[in-house]
Amino acid sequence: WSRLIPDGRGSVNPLGLEHYNNFIDELLSHGIQPHVTLHHFDLPQGLHDEYGGWLDRKIVKDFTAYADVCFRHFGDRVKFWTTINEVNAFSIGGYSNGITAPGRCSPSIMPGCIGNSSTEPYVVAHNILLAHSATWRLYRNKYKATQKGFVGYSILGIWFLPFSDSEDDIAASRRAKDFIIGWVLNPLVFGKYPESVSNRAKGRIPVISKYESEQIKGSFDFLGLNHYTTLLIENDNSTRDIDKWDFDADVSTTQSFPGLDDDRVPTNGFPLVPSGFVSLLEYLKDSYGNPPIYIQENGQMTRRNRTLNDVGRVTYLQSYIGAMLDAMRNGSDVRGYMTWSFLDCLELFDGFESGYGLYYVDLDDDLKRHPKTSVKWYTDFLSGNNISENG
Repeated sequence: WSRLIPDGRGSVNPLGLEHYNNFIDELLSHGIQPHVTLHHFDLPQGLHDEYGGWLDRKIVKDFTAYADVCFRHFGDRVKFWTTINEVNAFSIGGYSNGITAPGRCSPSIMPGCIGNSSTEPYVVAHNILLAHSATWRLYRNKYKATQKGFVGYSILGIWFLPFSDSEDDIAASRRAKDFIIGWVLNPLVFGKYPESVSNRAKGRIPVISKYESEQIKGSFDFLGLNHYTTLLIENDNSTRDIDKWDFDADVSTTQSFPGLDDDRVPTNGFPLVPSGFVSLLEYLKDSYGNPPIYIQENGQMTRRNRTLNDVGRVTYLQSYIGAMLDAMRNGSDVRGYMTWSFLDCLELFDGFESGYGLYYVDLDDDLKRHPKTSVKWYTDFLSGNNISENG
């Protein structure tokens, strides 16, 4: 958006058009089908300064106008459009925790922070739903007949398991699913928020009117799913501190990674829980009418270094692609898979400290690319060559 329409609305930057036209054409020339995401945590600064960006419903008009530019100029070659990347993660990280752009949260959550963590994530997600549905209708009414493409949006899909077999932890894991998945998916399928979300955030979450429900319900051709691992969920009412109220207080859980004895984020790779990937896909199939799904991100983190023998990543890909195939054999409507990522890149939470790429990028030598062991494995897999049980 910032490259194509730097001010957020108005004139289109011809250099931006040239850049993306060249990029799309280059992909196609190599037999690569582009899947375009319109908004990946990146809003033109002017719209944020003018009216708060996603906090104001004015964003619906500006976003659909931007999408119209993309459909008009690129839709003859692009058939898959994702409106918003990770709606849930963007709303929580940017407007409750303050850890991703635009870094808003209540001052009680983080000293010096500006915002309201108890209301803003819900307002943002609501406006995203309205902007997405308006964009889907725009494409359907103006471009679908000639371009024959598809429009969806993306969520961060974490699977949640109860920390113990206690009734409280089991209920907490169900609540986590409602807040992280149902909050941003129920409106698209059922036209309303989950009851648990509406009840706990009552007075702070916007009410979906009958008109909005009719506009939002069914307004997607596919679901983009980003999945990395599974979390253990423990009931935790101590988070419901009225002086530090945020999205997490509404969920009232403590989250931890399997295999770790505390809530640390693992630094050398996510725990392998491929069964959680199967369970997540089964849950989406059974709870949401088996929507068409594209896995848009799935991959393993490693510390960023010159070691190219990334056997852990090979094991991860073998396990998770296998799990996805198990779910597909059981009826999940998964249409495509994309690993995160082709190259080591600037990561959202720790910059260049970690890498997810199949190729190592040398920052000290003109960004030269070096294939890791995972390149050989993935190439063999895509080529249909035999793969041993251990990858």
